[in-house]
Amino acid sequence: MSAQSVARGRRHTVWITAVIAVLALAAGAALLWMPSRYLPWDTAPFPDVDRTALTATQARIVDLLEAEHAEQRPGTFYSDGMQEPWCANFVSWIMREAGEPLSNPHSGSWRIPGVYTLQEYYDSQGRFEPIGNGYRPKTGDAVLYDNEFRLGQHTNFVVAVNGDTATTVGGNERGKIRVHHLDWHTDHAVVGFGRLD
Repeated sequence: MSAQSVARGRRHTVWITAVIAVLALAAGAALLWMPSRYLPWDTAPFPDVDRTALTATQARIVDLLEAEHAEQRPGTFYSDGMQEPWCANFVSWIMREAGEPLSNPHSGSWRIPGVYTLQEYYDSQGRFEPIGNGYRPKTGDAVLYDNEFRLGQHTNFVVAVNGDTATTVGGNERGKIRVHHLDWHTDHAVVGFGRLD
């Protein structure tokens, strides 16, 4: 092999290594920037929520969320067998089981399969709190997220609040029911909250 061939091979190897390094850095930066609900691993165990300070409905919601987090049923369980994104179905199912069923503004059904329609429901009930109006979420409120990272809209429940951070539990987060921590002041996907009451 000639010296020119060896030199060309080394330049080629250096170029490939540089491209791989740039791609790895970009992927790492994206993972750091992306909210944890989109990452492929669970970020937190189910929290120890003090139920003594909660209303009966709030406590039922937390109990149901804890049981479903442990059970990890498939999304079709919450969506009447439909194969579809199921975060809003999960919110609807939990509310029905807690004795506070929602009402789809288009069909009257307890099941609201879309986040936009879920926001319509809360707005029609005077219970939608847009982000930035000073509202502090409470246990049992639904968090409503916009279409971030082209992954679609999303919703989950607040189970606890500590300062400016809420602990949330939601369905269809990477196909599972997962727990995350949310700073609603810095997570720009949050559009508002659906109040429990």
